[in-house]
Amino acid sequence: MSEPAATPVQSLCLLRTSALGDVSHVLPLVRTLQTQWPQTALTWIVGKLEHKLVGDLPGVEFIVFDKSKGWEGYRQVRRALGGRRFDALLHMQVALRSNLLSALVRARRRIGYDAARSRDLHGLFVNQRIAARSGEHVLDAIGSFAEPLGLRQTTVRWDLPIPNAAFEFAEEHLPGDPPTLLVSPCSSHRLRNWQPQRYAAVMDHAATVHGWRVVLCGGPSAYEREFGAAITAHLQHCRPVDLIGRDTLKQLLALLRKADLVLTPDSGPMHLANAVGSAVLGLHAASNPQRSGPYSDRRWCVDRYDAAARQFRGKPAAQLRWGTKIEHEGVMDLIETDAVIERFDAFAQSRSRTQAG
Repeated sequence: MSEPAATPVQSLCLLRTSALGDVSHVLPLVRTLQTQWPQTALTWIVGKLEHKLVGDLPGVEFIVFDKSKGWEGYRQVRRALGGRRFDALLHMQVALRSNLLSALVRARRRIGYDAARSRDLHGLFVNQRIAARSGEHVLDAIGSFAEPLGLRQTTVRWDLPIPNAAFEFAEEHLPGDPPTLLVSPCSSHRLRNWQPQRYAAVMDHAATVHGWRVVLCGGPSAYEREFGAAITAHLQHCRPVDLIGRDTLKQLLALLRKADLVLTPDSGPMHLANAVGSAVLGLHAASNPQRSGPYSDRRWCVDRYDAAARQFRGKPAAQLRWGTKIEHEGVMDLIETDAVIERFDAFAQSRSRTQAG
C-alpha cells in the first residue's frame, strides 16, 4: 500500500449502524484508515446486533445505537459522545434514522454520499460528498469515503476477529474436513428468498450426487425456523446438520469458514461468507450482484436481475437506476433449480481440479 497522501487527522467518527452485510463492507475502510493513519482515533457508531459482529475489532471505539429503545437510544448515543468534536464524520448511511443520529455528532467536516445516492434529506446533514459514480459495488462506494481525506482504498482486507471458542463450536458440530455446503436460506428482505423445495432439490443433489455434507443455518426467529422446516420437509435423501437458531454471530463466522461453498440469497451471511474467504453461490433476481453480490468472487452466482427488470419493470437492467431493487412477489422464481445445480456442479468440479493439482 502506498504512503499516506494527506496529513492524518486526530479523530474520525464513522456512522454506519446496519445491516450486517453493509457493516462488513465498512471493515476494509477501517483497515485502510488504520494502516495509513495508525495514530488517528476511530469512533464507530454501530447498531446493537452489528456490534456483536465487529465490537471486538482492535483499535476502534464503538458507540452502540439500540434502535429498539426509540428516543432513548438517541439519548444514549448523545451521552456516549459527550459533546466531543471530531475532525471529520464519515456519514455512510442515508436512512432518516441515521441522518438524525448524525446530528448528534459534532464535526467540522461532514462527509456523505453524492446527490444521486442520497435520500431522506441526507444532503442537509453533510457538507462534503464522495465522488459521484455509477456502477460501483457497495463496498467500493463505502471505501471511497477515504478519498475526501486524501486517501485511497487500494487493498480490501476484512480480518474479522473470530474467537477460539467459535472455532471449537464449529469443529464440534462440523467435525473433520469433508466437502461442505452451508445453506443460509433467508434474507431479512423476504422477497429475496428462494422457494424451500428448490433449496431442498439442490441439497439432495449435493448430498447424493457429490457426497457432500450439507448444513442449514439461520437465525432464531420463528420465520427462519419455519422456513428451515419447510426445506427439510421437501428433502428426499439429504439429512442436513440443522443449526438454525443455534449459533451466535461469531460462531456463524467460524461455520462459514469451514464451508467450501455457501448457498444464500442476497443477505448478511452472503457478505460474511465472502469476508471470511468462503466461496458463495449467491441467488440474485431482486438485487444486482454487480452492486451487492459477494465482493471477491461472483463466478458461482446465479444472476436473473436483468430478467427481473424486463418482467417487472418493462426494461433491461442497464436502463434502471444503479442500485434499484426489484423486490416483487415471485421475482426469485426466475432462478431455476437447474441453474443453481449447474453452478454447484461447476464449483465442485473446480474444487476437485484444484485439489488434484
